[in-house]
Amino acid sequence: MENNFNVAAQTASAVSTNKVLRNTYALLGVSLFPTVIGAFVGMNMSFAMAQTSPMMFMLLTLAGIFGMFFLIQRNRNSSLGVVFLLTLTFLLGVLLGPILQFAMGLSNGGQIVSLAAGGTGAIFLTLAGIAQTSKRDFSFMGKFLMIGLILLILASIVNIFFQVPAASLAISAIAVLIFSGFILYDVNRIVRGGETNYIMATLALYMNIYNLFVNLLHLLIALMGNRD
Repeated sequence: MENNFNVAAQTASAVSTNKVLRNTYALLGVSLFPTVIGAFVGMNMSFAMAQTSPMMFMLLTLAGIFGMFFLIQRNRNSSLGVVFLLTLTFLLGVLLGPILQFAMGLSNGGQIVSLAAGGTGAIFLTLAGIAQTSKRDFSFMGKFLMIGLILLILASIVNIFFQVPAASLAISAIAVLIFSGFILYDVNRIVRGGETNYIMATLALYMNIYNLFVNLLHLLIALMGNRD
């Protein structure tokens, strides 16, 4: 009897986890549409403040993003959480404007953006597949990834003042590794039942993919950009 109960409990847990994962992937796919729309809007904006007052622009941007994080968290169990999440993805799409404007100003800009998008997709699918099929628990990565993320943010803030190109490239390269690690960690966390809310799971994976794309694009622009 006890064995039957344990089997039933494990089956119910697996079904619940699969549902969270399916809903997460579905919402993640939907979230890309507002991002693309926002990116087109952002490509037609001037972003003058980002050029004249980069620190103020960054602080206002972070305040807006973390404000949306708070709203999503507070409404994670309602449909309003989905609305706030999609609003955030639109705003983040708009914020892609400056780097996309620069990329598309290159003679091979379209190729670079496509390569960054394709590379991001390939990395996500590969790591998500590993996280879903591997029997290994990747939860040990959480502490190291969080420390790496904090150091990455601090380094990025410092580099705003010094504007060292080599440091900027190094930061982007490290960011690609960190957010790739977060994809592996977060998908594995969902699979193992560590995250049961699909809205919060989607938010985590979306931010990983977004930051992976931005930093990969930055690297490709520096390495492949043709300014002729």
